[in-house]
Amino acid sequence: MQNIQGQTYTRTRTKTFDLVITSILAALVFVATAFINLKLPFGQGGLIHLGTSMLFISAILFGPKKGALAGAIGMGLFDITGGWLIWAPTTIISRALQGAIVGKIAWSKGHKGDNVRLNILAAVVSMPAMIAVYYIGQAIMYNSWVAPIASIPGDIIQNVVGLLIAIPVCMVLKKTPYFKKNF
Repeated sequence: MQNIQGQTYTRTRTKTFDLVITSILAALVFVATAFINLKLPFGQGGLIHLGTSMLFISAILFGPKKGALAGAIGMGLFDITGGWLIWAPTTIISRALQGAIVGKIAWSKGHKGDNVRLNILAAVVSMPAMIAVYYIGQAIMYNSWVAPIASIPGDIIQNVVGLLIAIPVCMVLKKTPYFKKNF
């Protein structure tokens, strides 16, 4: 009996810890999106924000599941609470997909976000997926396949800025005792 109870306790503790980490990551994505942003004067009025860098950091450091959830929840909540409600479904889908892609690639081949080249590749590969989902979402919203083209440069800028911030931050964080010990 003792062993079964110990295993149950460990499993429950791990699930609780995962929930807490995922919640913190989603909150960090939300804050980076809501409070560190610049409204674009072109396209469909999108934003350049640092939420993308937090999504990349979450996925690289903690893997595809937490990266997908952090991006979808954090940026989805921003859309819901920030006056962009119509964008929430598109954001949730695109950012979940982007976080999953980044995490899956960064954590492939036995790596756990510890290979800089793989991390850069992960972010770059995720960009067309994110842009495509937003393009399709905008095309549906605006009933036009031409209008969303104007938003692509802003999406690219946002992703490149996110990449340029996330990679060095991840490199530094991977050297901390927490990531050396746990990952």
